[in-house]
Amino acid sequence: MKKVLLLLAAPAVLFFASCGGSKEEETAASIPGMMETSITINGNAISLMVPDSTKGKLEVVEQSWGATEIKVGKEFQLSIEEGEGDVALMKSDIAGNDVNKFKRYVSDEPTLLVWESEITAPEFHFYAVVKPGAVSYVIQDIKEEQFSEKSAQTMVEAAKSLKAKEAAKPNS
Repeated sequence: MKKVLLLLAAPAVLFFASCGGSKEEETAASIPGMMETSITINGNAISLMVPDSTKGKLEVVEQSWGATEIKVGKEFQLSIEEGEGDVALMKSDIAGNDVNKFKRYVSDEPTLLVWESEITAPEFHFYAVVKPGAVSYVIQDIKEEQFSEKSAQTMVEAAKSLKAKEAAKPNS
């Protein structure tokens, strides 16, 4: 009788042990020092992880050319805009830059580039195309700034965390 109870109890224990937070909750919790923020781009609600207030004040600025810039301190400054993006064209632009000389790719994927370049000192930049739902977004660092590899990687993690949010339903 004990063996029968044990056989029946084991799957139940495994089932309840495997239940828990969703994958999204695990992702949000797995980026220490980050918090989720929500923004709207061209009427589309999205959210992504950004550094928490210990890293600086969150600034969200909508630019006239359609990009939304998100800044938290000096080490986190990225731009998001709706669009399909073109990684091949970006690679061409990186290689052809006579001022900010290309050094190497840290990451070269179909929808993500992270590279090291140099004007007077090494700096890191990134370009990502993310499609969390029906709409694609181009996310990249603000090129007027110089970032460390760690800062670029933090911004890449933020880009990868981008999610489409369901629009709020109007009250009937």
